[in-house]
Amino acid sequence: METKSIYRFARISPFKAREVTREIQGLPVQKALDLLAFTPKKAAGLVAKTLKSAMANAENNHQARVEALVIREAVVGEGPTFQRSIPKARGSAGPIRKRTSHIRIILTDEIVIETRETRRAAKKKTDSKKPAAKKKTAVKKETKPADEAAAPAAEKAE
Repeated sequence: METKSIYRFARISPFKAREVTREIQGLPVQKALDLLAFTPKKAAGLVAKTLKSAMANAENNHQARVEALVIREAVVGEGPTFQRSIPKARGSAGPIRKRTSHIRIILTDEIVIETRETRRAAKKKTDSKKPAAKKKTAVKKETKPADEAAAPAAEKAE
């Protein structure tokens, strides 16, 4: 069973928010909330708010136990960008882009979750199982000395 929560039009750049959501993917919700509580970034508060909303959705709509929930996916998408301008020298104007983002968190109560660490470990195992690439050996071509190669050309010219 999956439960999701979306915080739309969050006033933070998606680039800054993705930094926080990458850290909580695959964690149990209590561990993720603890991590977010001690992360000194604005995005941590916004992601925590979304996570609490997803937990409440799971508890009320699906009668799920909060202790058993795990973050399956935490994604930050780009929202609309507000265009503003700031006065510059000689009467010109410079653009200011106020970026927004959409934070989506999906919780699940499934036990098997693939995290970044398990993906890395699996990748290392598959890399070690691959057979070593065969070395290509260069084949030496026989070359004639310069005077021998020039001799037949001189004979043809006569």
